[in-house]
Amino acid sequence: MTSNTGLDRPHVFLPAEESAAGSPLLLLHGTGGNEHDLLFLRDRLSPGAAVLSVRGTVLESGMPRFFRRLSEGVFDEDDLRRQAEDLADFVLTASAEYAIEKRSLVAVGFSNGANIASALLLQRPGALAAAVLLAAMVPFENPPHADLTGTLVVISNGEQDPMIPAAMTQRLAVQLRERAADVVELPHPAGHQIHPGVLPQISQLVARRERRYGS
Repeated sequence: MTSNTGLDRPHVFLPAEESAAGSPLLLLHGTGGNEHDLLFLRDRLSPGAAVLSVRGTVLESGMPRFFRRLSEGVFDEDDLRRQAEDLADFVLTASAEYAIEKRSLVAVGFSNGANIASALLLQRPGALAAAVLLAAMVPFENPPHADLTGTLVVISNGEQDPMIPAAMTQRLAVQLRERAADVVELPHPAGHQIHPGVLPQISQLVARRERRYGS
């Protein structure tokens, strides 16, 4: 359902089903998408779990994004920092409204959504339990110092992605590992997309994290 509770940012909240055992998901779409695009991932990654799916509020040629860019692949890092703070504040407010346990959300972002998820991890490391980064780039040239100990981060980029060379994927993984994140890389043979072949592995990794650390 779409919220009518005074939380004015466009979003969808799906309450957990009675049979749900997995972590709640924070879904973050790619450029030109919206809060409905990634809802199908609920059944693939955390069946029946609560879902908070949020729309980016920055427009680029009429297409929603989570932050501005100066050109393709060149981010406006000042705006990125502001937007990451705004998103973190919204997530805290929405979590309280919808009774989502603090630090239980697993962010799942695609492309621009993956990049704002990385920024959120680095700027507000206590806001998320884990992150799944699909078609992710490096958000910051000089990322903030953050303690990500015990935070699972899955990076799944395409080996044929024209936007994200392998060196950039490795740089992102190194930045997160330097901050003590538990990084798992799941490359796939395709391009800039969500590859269905990696979703079962991601689901298993998220479930394993729950058993180790609790939801």
